[in-house]
Amino acid sequence: MFHGLLRVAGEVDWRFRVALVLAHETGHRIGSIRQLRWSDVDMDARTIMWRGEHEKTGYEHRTPMTVMARAVLVEARRHNPGIGDAPVMPAPKDPFSPMSRSLARDWWKKAEKLASLDPKHGRGWHSLRRKFASDLMDLPLKVLCDLGGWKTAQTVLQCYQRPDEDRLRKALDEYRGVGSASNLQT
Repeated sequence: MFHGLLRVAGEVDWRFRVALVLAHETGHRIGSIRQLRWSDVDMDARTIMWRGEHEKTGYEHRTPMTVMARAVLVEARRHNPGIGDAPVMPAPKDPFSPMSRSLARDWWKKAEKLASLDPKHGRGWHSLRRKFASDLMDLPLKVLCDLGGWKTAQTVLQCYQRPDEDRLRKALDEYRGVGSASNLQT
């Protein structure tokens, strides 16, 4: 799903592409991503400050950025060379305000159509947060919580991580010694 949306993101808007990559690479909510200011981004240290005022839980924290996240922020800088508290992804008609939640939602729907993805219940910006938590399931839970901005591990375990069949089989294979016949006892 992500790769299909990424393939068409440039046809939607540069801000959509930036938001999509940041959602995928950081695991943060679209509300926090939309509110990013250039003063929150430290390109030299390769970190992003997530302001508590824009986090659902109020949890202010700093995370390192991936190579892909940094690349998309460099791309955003070319489109929007703002400084200080200027939004990274400004509203199309107001360079001093961040893009709106409804615009992010509308762009998601447009990208789904362009990518020929059927609308599916539960798919949307938040699905990238679930994907992040599931993709990084093998990390220590405290590290995952800090990266994605979760205050408690309980939330991750109850709402976000979803092991797939391949991961479950791999866990059993590792537990049982990869199905080797020499491990069978009759």
